[in-house]
Amino acid sequence: MVKFRSFLTVMVAGVATMTGAARAQTATSNAAYVNAPVVDRVPDAPAAKGHCGIFETCANTKIGLGKGDMMLRLSGTGVLPQDRQSTVWLSGPGLGTINTGAHLSTTNQAMPELAFEYFITDNISVDLIATSTRHEVGATGGVLGNSKLDVGSAWVLPPTLTFAWHFRPHKRFNPYVGVGATLMWFYNMQGANGSSLNSAFTAGPTVNAGFDYQLVGNWFFNADVKQMFVSMHAYEKGGQVNGLYPGGHIRAQNSLDPTVVSAGIAYRF
Repeated sequence: MVKFRSFLTVMVAGVATMTGAARAQTATSNAAYVNAPVVDRVPDAPAAKGHCGIFETCANTKIGLGKGDMMLRLSGTGVLPQDRQSTVWLSGPGLGTINTGAHLSTTNQAMPELAFEYFITDNISVDLIATSTRHEVGATGGVLGNSKLDVGSAWVLPPTLTFAWHFRPHKRFNPYVGVGATLMWFYNMQGANGSSLNSAFTAGPTVNAGFDYQLVGNWFFNADVKQMFVSMHAYEKGGQVNGLYPGGHIRAQNSLDPTVVSAGIAYRF
């Protein structure tokens, strides 16, 4: 009996010792956890940003046109002189000066056109175009009958400045009307049959209408019609007028009034 009690006492003491050790170990572990240095959480990887190409419409792409926008436009342009009113005088040895009653006709021409446009407000823009075309001028009718009098040819540079009112700012389809002025400069002029051809600067008002349509991203399609009201004053001397009048002279006045039709692609900056 004594031996059993001694054994029991030893067992209880052992269990107490083991329990104390376990508690001490747990406390140590907890203390280590509590006192451990704080490690920052690994940040999440940044979300991948999609690349928006120059020919793409992205979430941040501005729709339509408005204040502060600038556009560079390249168009194919047709210049169609109307030759509404003209007068042709013919002079030379033995002729004096006569009004031939002939009518001038100027050939049509097509060339590229470069234009720059800036939006002053959402609705108002200013536009400057520049192109250059070569035209041939002839006269028919009157005393000339059915024969054609070759007057000559000339290159024309008609810089045109217009102010336009846009009806639908910040919309993909944006029609407009405008008014402005055209200055015509004639250069590299050649008279017929070895004669010399001269012409002065001329200027006049211009009206236009057209539209812009946003295709994709900052790319736009533009179509435009301009009506210019300008005249040409030409003087040809020397050579042979129509091969018949040596040393003859031609003086002509013509209301060119060209209609300018263009269509092209524009990029907004």
